[in-house]
Amino acid sequence: MKKALFLLNMLLGAVASQAQTAKKAVFIIVDGIPNDVIEKVSTPSLDSIAKVGGYVRAYVGGDKKTYSQTPTISAVGYNSLLTGTWVNKHNVWGNDIKAPNYNYWTIFRFLKEQYPTKKTAVFSTWLDNRTKLVGDDLPQTGNIMTNYHLDGLELDTVNYPHVADSKHINLIDEKISTEAANSIRKDAADLTWVYLEFTDDMGHKYGDSPQFYSAIEQMDKQVGRVWQAVQYRMKNFKEDWVIYITTDHGRDAKTGKNHGGQSDRERATWMVTNAKDLNPYFRNYQPGIVDIMPSIASFMGISFPRDRQFEIDGVPLVGKVSAVQANAQLKDKTIDLTWKAIDKKGQAKIWLSTTNYFETGKTDNYVLLKKVPVAAEKVSLDISAYQSSFYKIVIEMPHNTLNRWIVLEKKDK
Repeated sequence: MKKALFLLNMLLGAVASQAQTAKKAVFIIVDGIPNDVIEKVSTPSLDSIAKVGGYVRAYVGGDKKTYSQTPTISAVGYNSLLTGTWVNKHNVWGNDIKAPNYNYWTIFRFLKEQYPTKKTAVFSTWLDNRTKLVGDDLPQTGNIMTNYHLDGLELDTVNYPHVADSKHINLIDEKISTEAANSIRKDAADLTWVYLEFTDDMGHKYGDSPQFYSAIEQMDKQVGRVWQAVQYRMKNFKEDWVIYITTDHGRDAKTGKNHGGQSDRERATWMVTNAKDLNPYFRNYQPGIVDIMPSIASFMGISFPRDRQFEIDGVPLVGKVSAVQANAQLKDKTIDLTWKAIDKKGQAKIWLSTTNYFETGKTDNYVLLKKVPVAAEKVSLDISAYQSSFYKIVIEMPHNTLNRWIVLEKKDK
């Protein structure tokens, strides 16, 4: 009898689990489009997504002139999105992707570690996105594997012969977006990354120009294919989908041909999403590319181990958020810490570490210095007992954490 009841409960549990609406996410990175351009070029597909959720001006490049200043370069931006951290942590300084610090997990690894049976997909006009950044089948990433992928077509010079005007990249983007849409309709991976390159190629070659604007209009149609596939799944299956579209960097103000520096226009990006429950941080502030990762995680029910949560620089764009925009200033033996409260309820626990063992895969030593109301929006910390050239400060609050570093000597890259 007991065995029969046990089996019945197992069956009922399985049925209940299947009855739940599956949460699935797509994020698309379209290369090198500053927000002033995306706002003046016709983008009906992006507009239709924004009507469901929202559009916001955003930024890349970390905190300017601080320890987290991050080059406005493509792979650097991709990895900031994937890991929810700036370059001082993820360590991808350029498109050569020399030495990613895989101790800072990507959204793909967080998903696979917590939900091993969930499926992932990468459709990319650049092979390194999957093999180096996601780190497919690398021991450093726990040998996680992408379930569905199409990439590396830029290496196929037979079917996509390279030409000076980069038309082969446009053809590859067409193929990538089409196959991504087909896979969403058929396979419906739980987490999908789509990357499209042609817009950046036209920006480099022609700068602010009709050619660049035309490439953006083509990109919008490609995004539209993916969006239509997402809508198909939501209409015909018990699934709830979120989609985020963003760019990895802006362009220089003078010609629009270059990027990599810290000018306002090179840092000026944007986001489009269909997400529900967008919070005041999304609506009233300028979020960063690092905020997309924890937003997807929140939607998909991915939780972060506490030590990893302490390292994430991004703040969720959905749901409740306690505070944003932390700042830390060292004055003699005192650290003045400030933040902007959004939900003022509850306490803020202030943690301090003078180590950065996390970057080598070890555990940092944190001490709890103070507890203050979130509504206080500031606190002064006496650190006379913790003299160091390096400090990590974490503000742990009811709905999110914020972290800041103080670096008194230059750390090697």
